[in-house]
Amino acid sequence: MGSRSRARRAAAVLGFTGLLCAVLGAVMIVVVPTLIKQQVLKNVRIDPSSLSFNMWKEIPVPFYLSIYFFDIVNPDAILLGEKPQVQERGPYVYREFRHKSNITFNDNDTVSFLEYRSFQFQPDKSHGLESDYIVMPNILVLAAAMMMENKPMSLKLIMTLAFSTLGERAFMNRTVGEIMWGYEDPLIHLINKYLPNMFPFKGKFGLFAELNNSDSGLFTVFTGVKDFSRIHLVNKWNGLSKVKFWHSDQCNMINGTSGQMWAPFMTPETSLEFYSPEACRSMTLIYKESGTFEGIPTYRFVAPSTLFANGSVYPPNQGFCPCLESGIQNISTCRFNAPLFLSHPHFYNADPVLAEAVLGLHPNQEEHSLFLDVHPVSPCLLTCGG
Repeated sequence: MGSRSRARRAAAVLGFTGLLCAVLGAVMIVVVPTLIKQQVLKNVRIDPSSLSFNMWKEIPVPFYLSIYFFDIVNPDAILLGEKPQVQERGPYVYREFRHKSNITFNDNDTVSFLEYRSFQFQPDKSHGLESDYIVMPNILVLAAAMMMENKPMSLKLIMTLAFSTLGERAFMNRTVGEIMWGYEDPLIHLINKYLPNMFPFKGKFGLFAELNNSDSGLFTVFTGVKDFSRIHLVNKWNGLSKVKFWHSDQCNMINGTSGQMWAPFMTPETSLEFYSPEACRSMTLIYKESGTFEGIPTYRFVAPSTLFANGSVYPPNQGFCPCLESGIQNISTCRFNAPLFLSHPHFYNADPVLAEAVLGLHPNQEEHSLFLDVHPVSPCLLTCGG
């Protein structure tokens, strides 16, 4: 009898324990996701007390910038009217360091800041050295020639004489380091002397000379402390709520975030919007697929085929015109009228006539599409390409 009584008591205890575990499990299924969500919402806000504030202030994840150049194989033949032939060189990889400064919290639930960037060459990750020579178009000569297009004939003749006297040519042969970070050119000094303010730079000229150890403009973004629905969205850039480079209100709008963090708890229906100071415009990427990056779950967002489409193919882009073939965007209006264009590498997603006009281009989705990989719960940028 005693053993049966003990068995019944043990069964009762086990039954009660099982019921308690089931109840606790049901409660945790309901409560834990809510608690996790509350903690995520609390800690992704731009607030000195949040866990992510220091990461937002100075991104600890290493960024790497991979640069490829098209080395022109036949510059002399091009001047005789032959089709250009290029050879892709690179990547030349740079570690990019970012940190925010001049952080100022405003009364309207926004914070203003400058984000400084610096670059450090990584020879072990690169396929080549900064001392490699590259033959490419002489950007200064082409820019100066374009800027002279509507000037008086007398100025055009003076510029032509200057080109000849200074030995300037349509193509140049310079090192990667010079092309990236700057080189002395007597043409700059001549133009700054007789045509001040024509060029935005006074010393060396380089594709990234103005970006190294500089900021990308004054961003003012919503903190999400008072209104979480607007977290990380840009309120103003350089004091502007919209830019003035383009020919329609839609194209001039500053939409999305500054391009590093977005609102948490993304779904496949979410899109990524961000404003790019380098492109002088806002961009929208769309969800493609889920994946992992070093064991971390990610959502991949890609550029739609209409991103750089011209106004004929995609009417909303008419404001970015005057347009040429679809797939390249003229950004001369925000780059001192220099003949500069945006496109995907190798003219991917562009009118086929562009890639066919140059020997050595091989556009393909895997290597040349623009994408961002982000963590969907607390969306920080993990990888990108394009």
